[in-house]
Amino acid sequence: MHLKQLSLINYKNFESETFEFDSKINCLVGANGIGKTNVLDSIYHLSLGKSYFNPITSQNIKHHEDFFVIDGEFVKQDRTEKIVVSAKRGQKKVIKRNSKAYERFSEHVGLLPVVIISPADRDLITEGSDTRRKFMDGIISQNDKTYLDNLISYNKILAQRNALLKYFAANRTFESSTLEVYNEQLSNYASEIFETRTLFLESFIPIFKERYQTISNNKEQVTISYKSQLKKGNLASLFEERLQKDLQRQYTTVGTHKDDLDFGIENHPIKKFGSQGQQKSFLIALKLAQYDFIKAKSKVNPILLLDDVFDKLDEQRVEQIVSLVSTGELGQLFISDTHPDRTEAVVKNTAQDYKMFRL
Repeated sequence: MHLKQLSLINYKNFESETFEFDSKINCLVGANGIGKTNVLDSIYHLSLGKSYFNPITSQNIKHHEDFFVIDGEFVKQDRTEKIVVSAKRGQKKVIKRNSKAYERFSEHVGLLPVVIISPADRDLITEGSDTRRKFMDGIISQNDKTYLDNLISYNKILAQRNALLKYFAANRTFESSTLEVYNEQLSNYASEIFETRTLFLESFIPIFKERYQTISNNKEQVTISYKSQLKKGNLASLFEERLQKDLQRQYTTVGTHKDDLDFGIENHPIKKFGSQGQQKSFLIALKLAQYDFIKAKSKVNPILLLDDVFDKLDEQRVEQIVSLVSTGELGQLFISDTHPDRTEAVVKNTAQDYKMFRL
């Protein structure tokens, strides 16, 4: 699978731009702030229906303009897939596949698998549990429609339950029967989500560990462990235990929306005890494991977007990744960098076809 052509109108800093890409390697080079990352983000947007860096649709429209259009032509298994994502201020985003608009954006997820490696990935280590859940959910959702539907339903009912708790507090009232309806629905979805996440991590963690050992030359041991309140019991019983706390705080304090991943190195939290180099290696291993997992499930080589990757890895490591394209282990590759000579030298060493785009 590869992206053949990309057209941008009023997307972020681009007024109007068209790109014809190589099916293997594409290098986007130029000074900071010129739009290299925005091109990569537009590819991510076409694949998953949202920006990787800013999920607020209106903020992806060019300043002083009313709309944006991202138009991409993909080739997947010898078939052309034309995807158009468009948004107008004050209106709902529209995603079209071969001229037909999706009724639900979730139907599009997984059609065109993509993985991005970016300096922003550091948030996976430094930020809260929400970031790590989104990472896990994003991988599973690209291959499991049922899981994505369960997640959407769970979050919708969770919002309704939280609104009900606020209503109780504001009106000094309580209706156990109404709350029970939400509790039962959430319990059912939470059970499915918990089971799917558990099975996913059983497959994913060994892939991640193998990638880390390759990157770090077997220097240290790393771990990922799954934290979930559902390990202590089913959600229905947890709701009973936390009823007074939920009423007091006016939001739902237990459930799979509180799940987290613990990242460790030599039995210590990597956030506190990992060096900068170890954290970079950990993140690269996470993303390459994501690539491996999606590839195995979808039977398609995802598009790999390397945003400012030299910030994370030395030239030798980048060259190792680029060389995987020639072996067929990686599919189409996009690299952004501020130094054209450095990028071209690395790509030339792998003796493959490539295109340079100077922005």
